Amino acid sequence: MGTDRLVAVLLLLQRRGQVTAAEVAEELEVSERTARRYLDALGMAGVPVYSVQGRGGGWRLVGGARTDLSGLTAGEARALFLVAGQASAATPAVKAALRKLVQALPEPFREQAEVASSSLVVDPGRWGASRVEQRPHPFLDDVQDAVIRGVQVRLGYVDRAGAESVRVVHPLGIVAKGAWWYLVGQTADGLRTFRIDRVSFAEPTGEPVERPEGFDLAASWREIADEVDRRRTPVEVRAVCVPHATGLLRMVVGDRLEVGGAAEEGRVEVVIRGYSDYALAGELAGLVDWVEVIGPAGVLEHLASIGAALVARYGVSAVTELRG
Repeated sequence: MGTDRLVAVLLLLQRRGQVTAAEVAEELEVSERTARRYLDALGMAGVPVYSVQGRGGGWRLVGGARTDLSGLTAGEARALFLVAGQASAATPAVKAALRKLVQALPEPFREQAEVASSSLVVDPGRWGASRVEQRPHPFLDDVQDAVIRGVQVRLGYVDRAGAESVRVVHPLGIVAKGAWWYLVGQTADGLRTFRIDRVSFAEPTGEPVERPEGFDLAASWREIADEVDRRRTPVEVRAVCVPHATGLLRMVVGDRLEVGGAAEEGRVEVVIRGYSDYALAGELAGLVDWVEVIGPAGVLEHLASIGAALVARYGVSAVTELRG
């Protein structure tokens, strides 16, 4: 995928405000399928681009005030810094191209580059196996602006139960994970994570952010994500697997699989996380020819029970009766 094409799509987006895949395809003389790949690649690289479904829909960038560089918005200019930063998942070629582009920005924006380049982490994984459509986050620009300017915000937040709270947050960084954007911030109760689509308002207080000494956004997010994964999948199965079947195992359990070192008889050690003993046993029962579960005992008991039930229903006598 050419870096020049990605930059061209980005400039087309900021110039027109909204484009369709067909318009991008016509402008770049590529197929609509390729045009969609370019648009998806911008989103994966950290540029806040989202699709609007239905008649009159298309692709848009999250808004902001206009600047004097070919109509780039302030939010889009900051997005260039974010994508060019070390924490971004963009390729080195994309980062290099975007760094050249942002050099043409006015001095105040360039002064924010060092902060912006360290204020975003792109986590390409998803929570579990869920697939969620990318959607706009109305206060992403406000939160991003507070992170880069280093000012505290009064944050309105609606939790998963629908209860709204208001608190003062010291915004420390932003994380993009799959379709979701998160704010990592310091509060009176310690370090907290806020899903940005649940933010109801974000008002800067003008007070400077107090950053914990030695704070590292990428390292903090790894700890947060690991803790979330542990809560979502509290059961760990230890097993050994024939090497050629690890791909099939990953198709079944996704990123809940960790492949370890070599084991006896040419097999490899694996760890599979899951939601319960029974759920894991159900997922692994059909892989008995390739995967041998070692523990825990609860999963082994459920596997034995599933095996007995299968024999009772589909054993030799049952098959003979059906054929007879």
